[in-house]
Amino acid sequence: MKTMKLGTTSLKVPVIAVGCMRIASLSKPDAERLVQTALEEGANFFDHADIYGDGACEEVFADAVHMNADIREQLILQSKCGIREGMFDFSKTHILQAVEGSLKRLQTDYLDVLLLHRPDALVEPEEVAEAFDILEASGKVRHFGVSNQNPMQIQLLKKFVKQPLIANQLQLSITNATMISNGINVNMENDKAVNRDGSILDYCRLNDITIQPWSPFQYGFFEGVFLGNAKFPELNQKIDEIANRYHVSNSTVTIAWLLRHPAHMQPIIGTMNPERLKECCRASDMWLTRQEWYDIYCAAGNVLP
Repeated sequence: MKTMKLGTTSLKVPVIAVGCMRIASLSKPDAERLVQTALEEGANFFDHADIYGDGACEEVFADAVHMNADIREQLILQSKCGIREGMFDFSKTHILQAVEGSLKRLQTDYLDVLLLHRPDALVEPEEVAEAFDILEASGKVRHFGVSNQNPMQIQLLKKFVKQPLIANQLQLSITNATMISNGINVNMENDKAVNRDGSILDYCRLNDITIQPWSPFQYGFFEGVFLGNAKFPELNQKIDEIANRYHVSNSTVTIAWLLRHPAHMQPIIGTMNPERLKECCRASDMWLTRQEWYDIYCAAGNVLP
């Protein structure tokens, strides 16, 4: 597995992260096999959130990896907080409580990375800064970032937060690529030209913030996967053509499409199938040509101006 620097840190992480949102659905043997496969592939970066399985996913993971001090040093653990039932909450009290809960469930003394999960309309950045200072000083969180935030929301936090915001987890896939499309369609009078996210892709590149694409196989908002889906015949034909050319799976090509982008993204892979996880990890060693990348982009229904 190839590695990369996460944001502005010296932390070397695998270019592919393992998402644990559905790990609580697995039996203990299956969860152990998934985690062991990831570690064998060099994918030792595991992404969590306190709301995944209402906390159960963090517990199942810790049990599956047989957490202890030696194993913990082999892992890079990231969790997210800020989503509560019926609200978003970036208050100092909630952030501190959420981290304590994640640490207990993960059976660890620290998180490598903490992300703020969804923008809180009532955010008081001074409180976020206080919470981050306490967590950093106590050694409970080593690095910080955000999720699903636009440039101005990040800038507002940065006005008060002294720690670098090193990652931004955003929905991005071949079929959900508005952050790429609006850059291609600059100055055009079409729907693809609409800037819906404040040029977040360019902003993150300019500020050395690692984009972590979530749901890289999904279309819409959790409407389903596009691979093998009759709704996307041209896209699947093109992906399969390239997969056959390189003797890899369609999953490998899909992740390779994201890794080919020069923003140096770190996709979050949410599969609970160890064999499919292996296929995704193979993308680390695959390099699409510029033509292949654009062929896939256009096959998804995108038209170059």
